[in-house]
Amino acid sequence: MREILPALSAWYAAGVPFGLATVVGVSRSAPRDPGAAMAVGPDDEVVGSVSGGCVEGAVFELAQEVVASGEARLQTFGYSDEDAFAVGLTCGGEITLLVRPVTPATDPAFGEVAESVAAGRPVTVATVTDGPAPRGASLAVWPDRVAGSLGTDGLDVAVTADARGELALGATGLRHYGPRGERREDAVTVFLHSFAPPPRMLVFGAIDYAAAVARIGDFLGYRVTVCDARPVFATPKRFPQGVEVVVDWPHRYLKSTATDERTVICVLTHDPKFDVPLLEEALRRPAAYIGAMGSRRTHDDRMKRLVEAGFTDRELARLRSPVGLDLGARTPEEVAVSVAAEIVALRWGGTGTPLTATAGAIHPQGS
Repeated sequence: MREILPALSAWYAAGVPFGLATVVGVSRSAPRDPGAAMAVGPDDEVVGSVSGGCVEGAVFELAQEVVASGEARLQTFGYSDEDAFAVGLTCGGEITLLVRPVTPATDPAFGEVAESVAAGRPVTVATVTDGPAPRGASLAVWPDRVAGSLGTDGLDVAVTADARGELALGATGLRHYGPRGERREDAVTVFLHSFAPPPRMLVFGAIDYAAAVARIGDFLGYRVTVCDARPVFATPKRFPQGVEVVVDWPHRYLKSTATDERTVICVLTHDPKFDVPLLEEALRRPAAYIGAMGSRRTHDDRMKRLVEAGFTDRELARLRSPVGLDLGARTPEEVAVSVAAEIVALRWGGTGTPLTATAGAIHPQGS
């Protein structure tokens, strides 16, 4: 959705109706995750993708229909589809799409949502997909306010509370309620699409490896900061454009920096006087990934020091050291790929095993 917002914002500002298709449910080896979007605007212009090409032709026609009718539609595509479109996903998965018309009249908050996403301000959009509530009705939820309605006050109150919880985690997915927001019923299905600021990647140690890791972190969508106490190395010209460079003692900088369950911390200092105090701080705070570079000997010494500092085996199990997957990497760029691969595997529960050596679905249900 983020990638196509400039086009959507321009159409919306011009008052031009467009059809917006959003992936709201997936199963098996679906090609795109919930939240992926495609839109059809004026002069049949298409932006975005919901399947990588499998069903885009059918979605194009469906988007035109919802704009003409003014009514949202819910459509599922799978490998063996026998619907009117006679198309399916060649990957064997299944995706469910909500396709709805968007205009300033039908969605008054869309412009403000787009501005928030573009500015990196957190917002969750809740949209009714099914049940005894207006399909396509949306409610925009910010940390401090809401806009729109899903049809009833009770449903709005329940969804607002859940949307703020999902927003704190940057989570997206379906939730179920009763017609008035009852939590133990599943009559109404609502898609919560969270637009949280990009997760942070904190890279400590301004060495060649750090430049490569920062580059691939930026490519993966992280907001990257590189920190080193040595000003001769911590200079912006040594790192990709857009990467923040900070001159400070690593542990002191981390102590003053907020992290959350999505934050990635890469310790590449490779020096006990930097990395041990830094890891003592890192292991006491929320983070999705904490990795430290070094040889086996360096790792053993580091672990000994951390045990002496009072860390338990459970706490130390969070540390990925030596950092990265075993790819046989040698160059800084190859090592960066190794680190990125481990981060992605940890995020999604991957094993790092070559797919040629595995069987079954590539993307397990619920992953």
